[in-house]
Amino acid sequence: MSRARWAHLLKGRPDALHTANSFEQAADELCFMLGPVLAAVLCGTFFPEAGTLTGAVLLLTGVALFTAQRSTEPPAVRRAPGRAPLRAPGVRPLLLVCLATGAVFGSMEVVTIAFADGQGHRTAAGAVLALQAAGSCAAGLLYGAVRPAGSARSRLLWCLAAMAALMTLPLLAAALTGSLLVLAGALLVAGMATAPTMVTTMTLVQRHTPEGRLNEGMTLAVTGLLGGIACGSATGGWVVEHVSATAGYGVPVAAALTAFAVAGSLLSFGSSNRSMDHRPHH
Repeated sequence: MSRARWAHLLKGRPDALHTANSFEQAADELCFMLGPVLAAVLCGTFFPEAGTLTGAVLLLTGVALFTAQRSTEPPAVRRAPGRAPLRAPGVRPLLLVCLATGAVFGSMEVVTIAFADGQGHRTAAGAVLALQAAGSCAAGLLYGAVRPAGSARSRLLWCLAAMAALMTLPLLAAALTGSLLVLAGALLVAGMATAPTMVTTMTLVQRHTPEGRLNEGMTLAVTGLLGGIACGSATGGWVVEHVSATAGYGVPVAAALTAFAVAGSLLSFGSSNRSMDHRPHH
């Protein structure tokens, strides 16, 4: 809903929308950095349920503050004239990209926790994962500060290629050194591809979604991400249990390569159909 509001407020201003989407992603990553640390402190200092209860309070507070901002709401329509987002051209490949990208996140989290546990540093897993989010947050702020060059389709391909390449760093760090400290540095660098990829993907989802159906389109994208996180977590956990935590780092690499391959088909689709990046703005 937040991104739908940005799209409404900044309609016809793609550069400003790019900056807003980048800020959103950086703020998300900041939450992923602070959340595990806060939860660990609360649960360790008070009682095990303190982290969950605090999360519930923060969620209710955030929802109340968000829904109170009536001036930024897009106008309500009784019936949107556009077709369902799932049937719009180009949306389904983007949902597959979201699914594969989510698998990167889900598998990386589970495998990193298992690796840290195997090193006897289970409590350090949250801090190590926070470094990945820190890299993504920094990259998101930088990505939002620059004016994007080229089409969003081509940027997505480059972002996914960078993600696939950088995701090999944790695998190499785990396999060659077995050091949690080296792995933490690798995750920091690997995370830098996350925010630009997410920002570009969401930008394309916004452009593909028919007028008046943006909340629905963004919900599909987030559902794809969450489904990918679930699949990635399950796959990463299976590999850890049956092979090793080190081998588990091959799962996010495979997921990133899958996302890149799907994006390549999306680029081919776009070249043979009407351009997504030259869709008229109203």
